Amino acid sequence: MLTGEIRAKVDQVWNAFWAGGIANPLEVIEQITYLLFMRGLDEAQTLAEEKANMLNRPLERVIFPEGVYRIIRDEETGEVKEEITYDMLRWSRLKNDDPARMYFIVSENVFPFIRDMAEKGTAHSEHMKGARFTIPTPGLLARVVDMLAAIPLQDRDTKGDLYEYMLSKIASAGQNGQFRTPRHIIKLMVELMAPQPKDVICDPASGTCGFLVAASEYVRHHHPGIFRDDESRKHFHETMFHGYDFDSTMLRIGSMNMQLHGVEGADIRYRDSLATGHADDADKYSLILANPPFAGSLDYETTAADLQAIVKTKKTELLFMALFLKLLKPGGRAAVIVPDGVLFGSSKAHKTIRKMLVDDHKLDAIIKLPSGVFKPYAGVSTAIVIFTKTNSGGTDHVWFYDVAADGLSLDDKRQNLLADEKLGPTPEMALSDEDHAKNNLPDIVARWRMRTGSERENPRTAQSFTVPRADIAAADYDLSLNRYKEVVHEATDHRPPKEIIAELLALEDEIAAGLRELEGML
Repeated sequence: MLTGEIRAKVDQVWNAFWAGGIANPLEVIEQITYLLFMRGLDEAQTLAEEKANMLNRPLERVIFPEGVYRIIRDEETGEVKEEITYDMLRWSRLKNDDPARMYFIVSENVFPFIRDMAEKGTAHSEHMKGARFTIPTPGLLARVVDMLAAIPLQDRDTKGDLYEYMLSKIASAGQNGQFRTPRHIIKLMVELMAPQPKDVICDPASGTCGFLVAASEYVRHHHPGIFRDDESRKHFHETMFHGYDFDSTMLRIGSMNMQLHGVEGADIRYRDSLATGHADDADKYSLILANPPFAGSLDYETTAADLQAIVKTKKTELLFMALFLKLLKPGGRAAVIVPDGVLFGSSKAHKTIRKMLVDDHKLDAIIKLPSGVFKPYAGVSTAIVIFTKTNSGGTDHVWFYDVAADGLSLDDKRQNLLADEKLGPTPEMALSDEDHAKNNLPDIVARWRMRTGSERENPRTAQSFTVPRADIAAADYDLSLNRYKEVVHEATDHRPPKEIIAELLALEDEIAAGLRELEGML
């Protein structure tokens, strides 16, 4: 948990960026990401040096070799003016330089060094190919470096929380919020899917990698024993987490987010998920968690042929559903956010995808979210769809939940309705009935676990209930919750009309008599 002091420092730096002319929050995050990367490189070599000294062995990983990185010569005479050594590029050295010197070292030397590293294909550095230094002044750079240097980033939780706090600022930045799914919704989906140590997890529209980060935290918390086994630990760091994106800024931010949350070698790579063939990734993943962007329609010519083979459509929301089915291995499961239109759209492609989920695979649940969940930057109605790829059917009953409240106000302000310890899908305190009316997420988790038991007995007037496969097929595979939910109507007066009219006339006479009496008194 970040202290108020650290949050205040981040806010001050954020304001300084804005005052310095950098108004795009993604650019602010990107510049801070570069600085964190620089610090991380130095700390990695320092750790390797300490290990080598302790074991009296050569360095296993040399990031900053000994010697000269760059020679600066006089333009007229060609004489050597200065030699920039690799040691000068290290965070521990440059953070103590005066602002002007620091600015020169970072802009003219460290950034070219980072781009050179990218050519060597090392983990996170490959996303630094297009790294641009845009901090406008030495004073601002010195201020940011001082702030980052003062934070003890050796602690994984502090590093992760710091970056999450900065990413949360994207959500309040209007159009850029599209890159960030609310953290409590991500945690809900991860809690429902309960990632296991042997899972291979993918988000085909990873953005800032929020789903992958939450999945990694879940595994750390619930399966700490994996770090005592070499094979399991290697799987966690190198082969468990996979993310695609076609935005280079998102790749940098997402990759750094994973690193700061303690996942060293996550596979975060460039890919246009809907335009590229998926032969190398087909049937590969055991769990997909995603909230992909739904941009509308694509041309057939720009869409991957293997997705068109599953469902012939130009609609991105349906193509993503086809993609999820393509990427999952048999037995693999998915929790994904879709716009409501996927659930009830009447086109042939809409019905084909829904019929496929119900008849060819195992549709587990539809969780309808309130339309305000993605405000202030989108008011679209959405739902979480949970399914298992089987290739042989298996849908028995589909569990529906009608989410009325997620713990925050559903207007553009999205303010907390409860204390922090009562928010999210796994709150620190038990919720009362009054609290539940403001935060349904813990109830979703509890009822999900009973979906094959007591939930089967719920009437369709309840907040959650199940629907047999046969009923869904009879409804032409409509998956909208309102298609099956029944409303309790208040009792109405069914007396004969003559009695009701007589009663109203009598009431009218009483009112008239009362008015005459009042006039007499006046």
